[in-house]
Amino acid sequence: MRQVEEQPFFQMSGVSKSYGGAVALDRADLAVRRGRIHAILGENGAGKSTLLKVMSGVVHPDEGTMHLDGRQVVFASPAEANAAGIVCVYQELSLIPDLSVADNIFASNPPRRFGMIDRRAQRRQAEAALARAGAADINPLAKVRDLPLSRQQMVELAKGLAHEPRILILDEATSALTAADVARVIEVLKRLRDEGLSLLFISHRMHEVKALADECTVYRNGRHVMSFEAGTRSDNEVIEMMIGRKYQHAYPDKPDRRRAAEPVLACRDLAWNDTLRGVSFSLKPGEILGLGGLDGQGQRELLLALFGVLRGCAGKIEIDGKAVSIASPVVARANGIGMALIPEDRKTEGLMLPMSVRENLSFAALDRMSTAGVIDRDRQQSLVDRMMELLAIKSFSVDAAVGSLSGGNQQKVVIAKWLIRQPRILLLSDPTRGIDVGTKEEIYQLLRRLADEGAAIVFYSTDYDELIGCCDRVLVLYEGRIKKELVGSEITEQNLIASALDLPVGQISPSTGIAL
Repeated sequence: MRQVEEQPFFQMSGVSKSYGGAVALDRADLAVRRGRIHAILGENGAGKSTLLKVMSGVVHPDEGTMHLDGRQVVFASPAEANAAGIVCVYQELSLIPDLSVADNIFASNPPRRFGMIDRRAQRRQAEAALARAGAADINPLAKVRDLPLSRQQMVELAKGLAHEPRILILDEATSALTAADVARVIEVLKRLRDEGLSLLFISHRMHEVKALADECTVYRNGRHVMSFEAGTRSDNEVIEMMIGRKYQHAYPDKPDRRRAAEPVLACRDLAWNDTLRGVSFSLKPGEILGLGGLDGQGQRELLLALFGVLRGCAGKIEIDGKAVSIASPVVARANGIGMALIPEDRKTEGLMLPMSVRENLSFAALDRMSTAGVIDRDRQQSLVDRMMELLAIKSFSVDAAVGSLSGGNQQKVVIAKWLIRQPRILLLSDPTRGIDVGTKEEIYQLLRRLADEGAAIVFYSTDYDELIGCCDRVLVLYEGRIKKELVGSEITEQNLIASALDLPVGQISPSTGIAL
């Protein structure tokens, strides 16, 4: 049995931080013990990321103190925090796409020989860091840009471990990982904990928290709410601490869709390279169609093909029964088609982070706000105000940089900028990744409301619960093909897993999730 220290290895007391009129932290506290996995919980905007940025030297607090191993510390930069043994792995990647994996892992401090980078030593040490991160299969000489997002996140973890931290901070670092990678990371983190490393873990996935955490701390509105031993509070109790009200989790009701309707979108034998292999389906107005299956089976590429991003696609796409050629996103969003895509990565694909909330909300609909190429400021303000109210976007000003908003509010901006166009067909790629339970529920309600108003929605999610709770039908993809269509009561976790593994429905144990 592991021995747990009673005295905190690291402690923050009365830490406050404000940005203009917005209070991010309000006299917040945190105590971290050696050899423990400590989950940091709270809604987006609760102050979690700011707290960890203070701890890791990225942000300077307005007030408060920090003690590490009994000594008061002040970090002027991330380099100083790293030197003290505090390393943070963020959801937003810090990798340079055109450099190799090994170059990225040791970008700040490569091994040297005679004043030059020792390439052999760097490769050897990169292999060791990748193996320690549970990613020994990644080639250290591969270019980062050639790796899928989930593998890039594993490189980010290996980069953090290469610093030999005493405290490792994971800020939503599993949100882009496949289920297989998450399982490996959980085992890696448990092993690191048993070696005496202290770990701080932010995640909105409660099953990951339950699988990993020894201790939990909840923050709300920048304040410390409670710290407790993992497993001593129910999920509902934890969520109520986070949101400050009673919580009864429920997906919106699914209406009866038996009435006949002609498809607004139909695909016939859609193919692209070896990723999509003859995909055919139809989508009716008012329907939420889910895309399931293991990550990387062609779901994202299908959405990109529909939106005109991919070149060289074969097959036929029909809108309102008529064949169309969608050669670009400009064609896809045009009035005759009326399509919108909510991308997977809001930071790099959905937003211009240094620009204002107003500007980001306007990008997709400038033609609707302009006359003869000149923006009608009153019209723009009216549309922006309507979207801010509709999605309850929290920002102290529409002129604030969108990068200053919490992750959940950033995601709302990505969705809102397309809703201004009133799309008939809405494509969503894992839209709730890395956002809190309260914001997720708002998005579920919004999608059902849009469907009730006649929108046709394609919804890809890596979360089985979302597919079960939100979708009228689910298409399960396997190696670029639709292997199974699940409808109504057929949409269960067991059926989704069995179909994702290319097993007959009913071949997964309901209690264990293991193939029978």
